Amino acid sequence: MGKKVHTICATLIAFSFILTTGNLFAETKTPEKNEAALVDGTPIPMSELDRAVNLAVQRSQKTGQPIDAAQLDKLKKDILDRLIGAELLYQAAVKDGISISEKEQNDKFDQWKKGFPSEDAFKNSLKQWNIDEATMRKDLKKAMTIEDFIKTKFADKISVPEAEVKKYYDSNPQYFKQPEQVKASHILIKVEPNAKEEDKAAALKKIKDVQDKLKEGAKFDALAKEYSEGPSKDKGGDLGYFRRGQMVKPFEEKAFSLKPGEFSDIVETQFGYHLITVIDVKPASVVPFSEVKERIQKFLQQQKTQAEMFTFIAELRKSAKVETFLKTGS
Repeated sequence: MGKKVHTICATLIAFSFILTTGNLFAETKTPEKNEAALVDGTPIPMSELDRAVNLAVQRSQKTGQPIDAAQLDKLKKDILDRLIGAELLYQAAVKDGISISEKEQNDKFDQWKKGFPSEDAFKNSLKQWNIDEATMRKDLKKAMTIEDFIKTKFADKISVPEAEVKKYYDSNPQYFKQPEQVKASHILIKVEPNAKEEDKAAALKKIKDVQDKLKEGAKFDALAKEYSEGPSKDKGGDLGYFRRGQMVKPFEEKAFSLKPGEFSDIVETQFGYHLITVIDVKPASVVPFSEVKERIQKFLQQQKTQAEMFTFIAELRKSAKVETFLKTGS
């Protein structure tokens, strides 16, 4: 849900087209109000910058990469750069006649709000991100306006010939390699990491009893639905396709050693005891051009759009009056 909130709170930061285009900062002045910057007289509130920075910090922390003080200063400047670029684009969009109707805004907001499990969850998110619904709606309208502007002024006018798409495909084979995959099912009898010996013995006996039923001809999926203690039990133990590195080592090694239709002996992992069967094997391959052509085309179109955006924002900046009030260490 945080990602949904981020899309609106950070306004245009969520748009892949709006990236830092060099240093947009004019000389730093002392603010008279709680403003991070002024763009042709229009303020970018410090609260908007703070929200965007907090979201970026939390996102970084979740990936195990905390941000230190020096990095935080740079992060603030980079994000303020993007917000300034977004404001320049918004002003250009309005000047160009781009307008979002109240119905369009309400429909988009309602659609976004439906992503929350309840009204309380929605209100708690507003509180968590220190923003009210009115500001959310305002930010959303601004984002929608710029999105329409980008689409009509740039993206819709850019085409990528198939020859260029094929050249990218041929020049970057590393992006289209498909590693070997297996489709497997398992039956799991759980064992807690700190389980007593008698509990481990009871779990081992249970998995052996299931194994005996399997040897007697019982269906693997039926046994999984009846006895497995894993989340895939309702699907007959089906784990779908996976590649190396996605499962714990003992499980992975056994799964990739089996042929379709074969059953494993009992496999012990940190989760407990498993019986595994492989349903299908997909050998390593290269994804055909026909399957990725459309995605490559969109990617290259996006790259070209970004390049034009860089140039456009830089041109806007030349004639704009930008004042920033961000202090190092703030």
